[in-house]
Amino acid sequence: MSKRIGVLTAGGDSPGLNAAIRGLGKAAIERHGMEVVGFRDGIRGLAEDRSFAITPDFLSGILTVGGTILGTGRDKVHRMTMDGQTVDAIPIISEVVERNQLDCVVLLGGGGTAKNALRLADAGLPVMHLPKTIDRDVAHTDNTFGFSTALEIATDAIDRLHSTAHSHHRVILAEIMGHKAGWLALGAGIAGGADVVLIPEIPYSVDSIVETIQARQAQGKHFSVIAVAEGANDVAAAQAIAAAESLRKAAGTPQEKAAAKQHLARVLDDHREHTFRLARSLEAATGLESRVTILGYVQRGGTPCAEDRLLGSRIGTAAAELIADGVTGVMVASKGDGAAPVPLDEVAGNLALVPADHPWIRTARDVGVGLGD
Repeated sequence: MSKRIGVLTAGGDSPGLNAAIRGLGKAAIERHGMEVVGFRDGIRGLAEDRSFAITPDFLSGILTVGGTILGTGRDKVHRMTMDGQTVDAIPIISEVVERNQLDCVVLLGGGGTAKNALRLADAGLPVMHLPKTIDRDVAHTDNTFGFSTALEIATDAIDRLHSTAHSHHRVILAEIMGHKAGWLALGAGIAGGADVVLIPEIPYSVDSIVETIQARQAQGKHFSVIAVAEGANDVAAAQAIAAAESLRKAAGTPQEKAAAKQHLARVLDDHREHTFRLARSLEAATGLESRVTILGYVQRGGTPCAEDRLLGSRIGTAAAELIADGVTGVMVASKGDGAAPVPLDEVAGNLALVPADHPWIRTARDVGVGLGD
């Protein structure tokens, strides 16, 4: 009897999702003789059984398409709003999986999706996670599809900002996505020749950045381009956020947890526009006009690059083979040129942050990029 698998995408959209869906679907149907069922709009579509049969014709022509043809959402399996009430949707999802006679549900997404997958696995459901995010912050995988395309987009933006910065003798700060990880800003900063790169893993000092800019001025370079990760903060802000995070983790009672969560939200909100504050501080200290460019969601959109198409296809086909072998409860990680299963409990809740001794950090320092420390 042929196996039946379900597939959905969750979390933010990302280049390469459709390549992974195609790789999974074509390998499952054509190589392993499986039936594939798609669920629209993420976890909610699974809970509401918005299912349909995925055929080879449906998969045709989607390799180069950005976003996700399945639609997506950010719902949590254990805390979902349905009919105006917040409910644990896991029992509902269990019924959907049983009704559709699914041997595995494949969830394509980032860190939040890994947590959803683990909750479903802990409830006894056969699930698998494929790591997607432009942030590249999913633990225990060499890469995530979406990152390479976003890296190219961010690098191109920095390339283009150089001409304006040089022409107008300005400091231009490009705010780059990445959540709590600095991979995207660091990679684009190095590749785009940014003069300063600020990432969450290295809290910055305004004085240090000013020194870098003034050193350039002394060399006759009256402009600077700064790549700023959205999660970067100065030393004081980083300490305040860390303290609020510790308070949240230490909270015991439901009341304490709620209060600590609200406190953390306020602290994060206080530092939400840090790039604009930094620009004002640098302008005052250097005398150079400072401007901010926020790249935002443009980094997640458009046609996926060749590397993301290849990675998505590779991870998707590997997932189909693992399911054919009866493997579930894992994330399919990118490992070198291949793929390998990693238990979900090793992935969920963990982040892949930039290590202090990472080769990219050493490269940045060796070519004279200021890191704000």
